[in-house]
Amino acid sequence: MTDSELLIATYNEGKLQELRELLDELPFELRDLHSFPSIEVVAETAGTFVDNASLKATGYARQTRMMTLADDSGLEVDALDGAPGVHSARYAGDRASDAERVRKLLQELSGAKATDRGARFVSAVVIADRDGVILNTSIGVCQGEIAEEPRGSNGFGYDPIFTPRGFDKTFAELPSEIKNRISHRGLALRKTVEFLRSLTVRSRAG
Repeated sequence: MTDSELLIATYNEGKLQELRELLDELPFELRDLHSFPSIEVVAETAGTFVDNASLKATGYARQTRMMTLADDSGLEVDALDGAPGVHSARYAGDRASDAERVRKLLQELSGAKATDRGARFVSAVVIADRDGVILNTSIGVCQGEIAEEPRGSNGFGYDPIFTPRGFDKTFAELPSEIKNRISHRGLALRKTVEFLRSLTVRSRAG
């Protein structure tokens, strides 16, 4: 593996597409976990987004000997005391679909007042070098609220029911260029891109 390669530590196709769009300007050959069919899956056992992203970044970097980018993100809902949080992807069970997770969340909020539907998406992005040493951590937060019902067909996960603050459309209704500009992952990735760009500048200078 060369230093011009960057592993994106996810199997999630929606997340991969989003990350590739956000990292497109960087001079790295982007790889993902589909390139390593025998890799050992790193369990997300930590209690925070940063710690889970760190587990994945270091674990996959050591296995592949590649610089690795890992993110952990999720939805925190005020009326549910911050749930589903780090359990967002497994909120309705390990094998649940996006639609099933959305349905469960809306059921949990069925009795909530309109003023109690505040929520935020949080993303933590961690870069580890090929030895598993953490080089950079970035965090992004997007405030908003939970819609009464799913709307839109773009995006993935909880996007159809999350309306970002200042907008009347859900993430799934917004064009990807707008979502990428304001989203939790977009905000965290912009800080990550600055760090990665500084690496390439130092590399060229050396």
